[in-house]
Amino acid sequence: MTMLSRVAEHLYWMARYLERAENTARLITANANLILDLPKNIRPGWESLIAITGSRELFSEHCPATNESSVIRFLIGDQRNPASILCSLRFARENARTVRDIIPREAWEQINELYLRANDHLANGLSARRRFGYLKDIILGVQQLAGIAAGTMSHDAGYEFYRLGCNLERADMTTRIIDVRYQDYEAEVAEAMRPFENILWMSVLKSLTAYQMYRRHRQAAVTRLDVVEFLLKDRAFPRSTRFCIDEMADCLRNLPRSQKPLELLGPLDELIDGCCASTLAQEDLHEFIDKLQIRLADVHTAVKICYFEASVVGEGGATSASSQAA
Repeated sequence: MTMLSRVAEHLYWMARYLERAENTARLITANANLILDLPKNIRPGWESLIAITGSRELFSEHCPATNESSVIRFLIGDQRNPASILCSLRFARENARTVRDIIPREAWEQINELYLRANDHLANGLSARRRFGYLKDIILGVQQLAGIAAGTMSHDAGYEFYRLGCNLERADMTTRIIDVRYQDYEAEVAEAMRPFENILWMSVLKSLTAYQMYRRHRQAAVTRLDVVEFLLKDRAFPRSTRFCIDEMADCLRNLPRSQKPLELLGPLDELIDGCCASTLAQEDLHEFIDKLQIRLADVHTAVKICYFEASVVGEGGATSASSQAA
């Protein structure tokens, strides 16, 4: 079996953009619910969502005020923000259109319809009253796509690149949420906020749809340190950093010429094993997360060099030196 590197790259980025759209929808929903759950005098704002998505500089360039309407518009439908939900769905659609002969027809139709629906009903996403329904439709639409891919797409090299992109994007977002929320709450949890600390960290879990699985596996109250340990180390929860790394390793073992990216995943696993949240102060955890994100970026670079800058991905390992861009 052989596959053009450009096809592999399109499948990889299709998955990343879909995951990015779903994650952003989850973040907005969880933050809105958190604001409703807390007293007015200690409610968090919306700026942290800009930090989580790594868009502070771009947001400041185009939006003078960090208020709810500006942040929501920027994260959901701003065409100047390549990480907005609408842009992510558009990029996913363009990648899917290029590989329509590789993915199931139902998957292409779902991606196309999801983008068109999100674009046509953008006003609902920007409305406080109708926003939850709009975001829920995005989340369920992407999850439906994951089910279509898992159930109807041949589990060959193309599917492994799809899984690889999905899990790399997911691991990156989980580490971003832990980093930014830990800093926010470390600074904010003064005496007035201590009674509500469990609500804050429940919001972190809910932004990853992790609350029920946390309670099931931990069987303990929601605390900051336990949540950080769960989201970093749990091997059974699909959105934990450890689980995503394990999935990436499994994908790479099913692909040829994967030695270099696999070698980079080993130290990532060891780094997580050596982390003990209870001994890490805010600055130490931030430095630890930085290391994780840098190494995840290194994995992406290694995948790009191994597969996307070659003309053919095949079981025999044969490749030419030509490079093709997505």
